[in-house]
Amino acid sequence: MVEIRSSVGMGWSSARLVDSAKATYTPPPAPEILVGAIVDRVERRPEGSLIVVLQPAWDAIGKLLRDNPSELPQLSPDQWEELIAGAYDRAGYDEVVLTPRSGDGGRDIIAVKRGLHSIRIIDQVKAYAPGNPVPANDVRALVGVLLSDPLATKGIVTTTSTFAPRILDDPSIARHMPFRLELHDGEEVRKRLLALTSGKR
Repeated sequence: MVEIRSSVGMGWSSARLVDSAKATYTPPPAPEILVGAIVDRVERRPEGSLIVVLQPAWDAIGKLLRDNPSELPQLSPDQWEELIAGAYDRAGYDEVVLTPRSGDGGRDIIAVKRGLHSIRIIDQVKAYAPGNPVPANDVRALVGVLLSDPLATKGIVTTTSTFAPRILDDPSIARHMPFRLELHDGEEVRKRLLALTSGKR
């Protein structure tokens, strides 16, 4: 018997004639992870590169978040830094700087909002595999950077994973939260990115 099967929702690459006795299901190809740039470096600054988000890449990230969120951890550490920097740009910060890979002074991203309630955030991005939590020592290191930078108003550690258990019991960390220090884990980051890629702020 010969029948026509549609490609819609069935994993077939196209509508085609198949022999039903020999027909096999072909799964759809795995979603492609972005390999290109997520942001454009528009101006060189003493601390790094001023960036703006690239809209096609941002739209693709939004589609990935909605359709295949489990693929997001496969982004490289560089792409994660670009993605988080892009999120600050989309959230309306006036200046977002990506620092160099080396010699960044413990700051991966510097985000500045000017005017009423001006703020200058330093963000350290930890692209860790699931099950590999950020240890307290890494957070303490950012606290040291925050306290040594007279222009910084807040420090944030952003991770694709989680934080070590009982990290908030550490007095050297807890006393700076939430007004000087924030910890953003993978689940919170995904929710925030989904809101920003959906046009919400």
